Amino acid sequence: QVQLVESGGGSVQPGGSLRLSCAASRYMFGWDSMGWHRQSPGKERELVAYVTRTSSTLNYADFAKGRFTISRDNAGNAVFLQMNNLKPADTATYYCNLRVHEDDYWGQGIQVTVSS
Repeated sequence: QVQLVESGGGSVQPGGSLRLSCAASRYMFGWDSMGWHRQSPGKERELVAYVTRTSSTLNYADFAKGRFTISRDNAGNAVFLQMNNLKPADTATYYCNLRVHEDDYWGQGIQVTVSS
């Protein structure tokens, strides 16, 4: 029904920055939120940040506050995640998420590696 295309991942040294992008193939009427989750090997998937449609509120996990910034385009078809001061603990596969009512749509995941 909708495809989420992610880009901007890669490898970076500690303290570096990356900007993740997620573009939706079509607008989903009445969507609730768009955001990012991440998952490291052997760990459960966790929320990174998300933005709501109705209020445009920005929400962050504790580890992301002060370092990551989520934003959206005017049409609501894309979200971005600016990640600064990256740490090795940020190494994970990052997944774009679109929530529409009770349904979740996911990107295929993009790798972020932070190492010296």
